[in-house]
Amino acid sequence: MSLEKNKRKPCIVWQTDFGLKWGAVASMKGVCKQVDPELECVDITHEIPQYHILAASRELNYVLPFWPKGTVFVSVVDPGVGTDRKASVALLSDGNYVVTPDNGTLTHVFQEIGIQEIRQIDERINRYPGTENIAVFHGRDLFAYTAARLASGVISFEEVGPAYPVEEVVLLEQGLIKAVVEDGKVSGIVSSVGDPFGSIALNVLTADFQKAGYSHGDMVHVVLAHQGKVYYEEDVLYGKSFGYVPVGAPILFDSSTNYIELGINQGNFRDQYQAEEGMDWTFQLSN
Repeated sequence: MSLEKNKRKPCIVWQTDFGLKWGAVASMKGVCKQVDPELECVDITHEIPQYHILAASRELNYVLPFWPKGTVFVSVVDPGVGTDRKASVALLSDGNYVVTPDNGTLTHVFQEIGIQEIRQIDERINRYPGTENIAVFHGRDLFAYTAARLASGVISFEEVGPAYPVEEVVLLEQGLIKAVVEDGKVSGIVSSVGDPFGSIALNVLTADFQKAGYSHGDMVHVVLAHQGKVYYEEDVLYGKSFGYVPVGAPILFDSSTNYIELGINQGNFRDQYQAEEGMDWTFQLSN
């Protein structure tokens, strides 16, 4: 399956934990331009928290549905670089590609979009020439080079390297946990505190929350706990957006990721209540 038949070459869309204070990102894009000067490179972010694979998985899932079929995404958060973890290219069920270490970065797209096929990058063919003895910068030497060759039509997806079973894709447990809905009560975990405005994401889909009987305008009893110890308990309005409560008041709302979030109008819930994410940080919502 080659991309060369497309009328217009797909963009390469990037995210890393590299930051922009040094030349890593520029060197990756330089490799792409050497393969094909016409390739367009667009950034998601290069500020993923360092080594935070789950955050990379979430951010990729957040952005990917809004790009046209055939887009080539590159996600490099790779604490295991140079080890035996697989360097891979996944063809998703929506027709997009993700070039990434297979280390958990594909967790959310596996669950929410689906992976049609996955291939391990053949380093004998798809490695930037002259980097064979370098093991610490696969973002440049494998992922950027392979993504550019795929997007430009130099190689087909089949020429990335050998396929391996989708069932072997590495998935992170925390990213797969869904909230439990029972007798109108919803319980689960704080799945993310990465919102730049300080809202915290709960692992309950908006659709499931509303199926449980909750509607905009309801007051919801919210209990947040860490390792079983309650650190926040309050009745909170479930509203469409922040402006439905006074400045400084809490609100439950439907996030742009289709999950329920808890925030403060013109405030920062995460910082005010020292909320964190993970399986030890739990919530319960009830009438």
